[in-house]
Amino acid sequence: MMSITDPNMSDRFTNAMEDIHNKHLKTYGEIIDATTELCQSHRQFVKSALDTCLKKCKDDEMLFETIQTYKSDLQQKNASLKEKRHAISEMISEIQQKEMQKDDIIQKIEKLKEEQGKRKELIESQHKANKDRLRNLQKARLVFQDHLGLEIRTVVSKTELAKGEKLQFVFRNINRSAQDSAYVVTMGIKEDGSYQIVSSDPVLECLPVLESRLQETNNLPAFLANIRKEFISQARR
Repeated sequence: MMSITDPNMSDRFTNAMEDIHNKHLKTYGEIIDATTELCQSHRQFVKSALDTCLKKCKDDEMLFETIQTYKSDLQQKNASLKEKRHAISEMISEIQQKEMQKDDIIQKIEKLKEEQGKRKELIESQHKANKDRLRNLQKARLVFQDHLGLEIRTVVSKTELAKGEKLQFVFRNINRSAQDSAYVVTMGIKEDGSYQIVSSDPVLECLPVLESRLQETNNLPAFLANIRKEFISQARR
């Protein structure tokens, strides 16, 4: 061991302290450099993280705007779909109404066809009845006109109460004292083909009874014969 009294001891101690100090400075410098590198690395990391966060926020904002746009489009599409459903519902309702109207029209057409068929049968029946009546009139004309002086006239009435074509049966040779005196019965045919007595001149009180009997029997010659008898009976009173 060196003695403390060694004259070089102080220099060596100083050198040793400088070496230690230099080592500390070097270590401190290394620590500072490492700290600086760490700070720079941290700044870069923070900047990168900040840039990433900003980019992420921007992407999120764009995504949010896109979502809002999709929501708005979806609401518009839902509203349009609702309107279309309403329009389709109204169209279906209109189609159903038209189908009901169609069925109603078909039923009316069928009813009209049925009524037309009945009307045709009625017209044919009336036509046949009119032929029979015309035949009776011809027979009556032959019997009464040729043998009893009956005159048959066609009269067209213009009044509202008795408009249409009528027949007048003019009887003569009723009153012995006045052979040419005219005794008249006016009659027509109703829409249903039945006879209708309009008037008589002179008036016969039993005319409604004779008309009713004519409606039942449809025997015009017998009716005219009874009318002639009544006129003769009235002329002799």
